[in-house]
Amino acid sequence: MPFIQMEAGKLTKEQKEQLIRGFTKLASETLGIPEDKFIVLLKENELDNWGTGGKMLSKVLADQSTDK
Repeated sequence: MPFIQMEAGKLTKEQKEQLIRGFTKLASETLGIPEDKFIVLLKENELDNWGTGGKMLSKVLADQSTDK
């Protein structure tokens, strides 16, 4: 069975449903494999577990929101 995995920050239930549906549809069409053969795993991570530019992503995003 083909396996698709994505890591991201927190997602809403609606976002998860849309991603699972979209990934499955695109992969099925691209590879010619029936949709029911795919497994999709969405891994959610806290923003404090990600870093960019030497800073936690939660801080980077907070700084960006105050800059607006």
